[in-house]
Amino acid sequence: MIVVRFRVQCRPDRAEEVAAAMGDVVGPSRKMAGVLHFDVARDVVDPTCVLAVEVFEDRAALDRQEQLPEVAQAMKLFESGALVADPEYTIYEASSAESPS
Repeated sequence: MIVVRFRVQCRPDRAEEVAAAMGDVVGPSRKMAGVLHFDVARDVVDPTCVLAVEVFEDRAALDRQEQLPEVAQAMKLFESGALVADPEYTIYEASSAESPS
């Protein structure tokens, strides 16, 4: 299982645009085979910070998801100066998961 934490810090005047672009990625991602969870949220104490937490069956599913046109559009927006810093991107490999009942 692959877990990805993705965080962007937006320019204040572009935060809504970035949040919308990242939101556009959610629906297509959730429909893909191998995508177990895909969530995008705003930081509750910093509205210019947008986070994604993504869980995939394997690296192949992550690679497929990264090829979505919606991901390309979001990346293009990030590169256009909408962010104040480079995105933070951490990939974790997990061997098990537990959900309390």
